[in-house]
Amino acid sequence: MADGLTETQIHALRNLARKRDGQEVPFVRIADARALTDLGLAERSREGWDITAAGAALLASLDRPLS
Repeated sequence: MADGLTETQIHALRNLARKRDGQEVPFVRIADARALTDLGLAERSREGWDITAAGAALLASLDRPLS
């Protein structure tokens, strides 16, 4: 997986990005959120976890088409 992330961690990161954009998202698995936090891709907040700028940049690179 990209940068050593599991499929469930990438899914959690995508959910955090949707949450940041104001969309309703399902609960994020705590283990995945903690792993993302340890990597600096998410941070703990009053509302649970939020994606960081580094997490958003990683998602952007994953979603960028290969040319």
